[in-house]
Amino acid sequence: MRSALFFIAASIFFTASLAQENQSVDPTWLYVPEAVTEDEPVLIEPVMGSDIPVELRFVELLDGVYAPIGFRKPGGAGPFPTVVFAHMNGGYGLRWIREWTQYGSGTPEAFLDAGYAVVWMRYRAEVDTPYGSELTVREFQGRDRWSRGPLEYEDAISIIEYVKQLPAVDSDRVGWLGVSHGGEMLLKIASEYDGLRAGVASEPAAMDYLAKFPPDPNAPAEPPQSETMTENTPEMQEGAVRQLRSQIDMPRAMARINAIQMPIFVIARDRDHNQATFRLAYELMRDAGKPAEWKSYDHDYHGFIFIQRDNGGNYHPDLLQREVVEDSIAFFDRNL
Repeated sequence: MRSALFFIAASIFFTASLAQENQSVDPTWLYVPEAVTEDEPVLIEPVMGSDIPVELRFVELLDGVYAPIGFRKPGGAGPFPTVVFAHMNGGYGLRWIREWTQYGSGTPEAFLDAGYAVVWMRYRAEVDTPYGSELTVREFQGRDRWSRGPLEYEDAISIIEYVKQLPAVDSDRVGWLGVSHGGEMLLKIASEYDGLRAGVASEPAAMDYLAKFPPDPNAPAEPPQSETMTENTPEMQEGAVRQLRSQIDMPRAMARINAIQMPIFVIARDRDHNQATFRLAYELMRDAGKPAEWKSYDHDYHGFIFIQRDNGGNYHPDLLQREVVEDSIAFFDRNL
């Protein structure tokens, strides 16, 4: 008798619950009568030598995993123009954000001083999946099934969209500054997404984006090049660009470049072994009538735009680092 009463009561409860709208994010598999709170965990930490703390936040990506960012803003309510910073390849998660916030933020500090909110970001590491394959999603057993794994530049778009929703951010004035692979990611983003106002591509390693043909497997292997060449005269650079033009799938490259709408400032490095790639990316944008700018600096180190603390814990940028940061802020001042 007791079992029968329990069954009847349970049935009544279940029937009544079905009459309510399911609030679950996973409704095929779980009934939730009231939405679970979506309060976001935000960790706030002080930053060495600064009165501006960092907000450590976590951004949900397309496939449901999370990427960390470090957000900082000037004093006041805002909303502020905002620049998102991307350093080369991805990976290393929250620890990377914390380390670079404390020891590698000379450039974001300069932007803070100029009135910009700033974001250090992480995304998944670069993979060998061919760029250019379409990403689609379909329903599978009540959840999402993707045609391939999202790529790191698609993580970046999710992060940009998140940043634009922050109350302190002026969503119409968000820019990007990326180095090396982070610079190439800007070009990929700009070809598929219109949510950025302007961007700086510093030493963009854009071979993948420019659709460079794979090397001839029968050709003799080329000797490895030093990242910084001893000499790279203007004549050498012009010859390297001509050669690179013959090695790319031009229709595919131009289809991507023709989709770009935002102003892009290409920063190069005179003696970089990939200088021809930087220059060709700029020239193709210029040839397509895009609002592209160019400047090259004779610095010894790849990624020189990001200023790091010295062994004494201080920021002491050299003259070229000061110049490139000032040039970048001036570019954003004009375009954000």
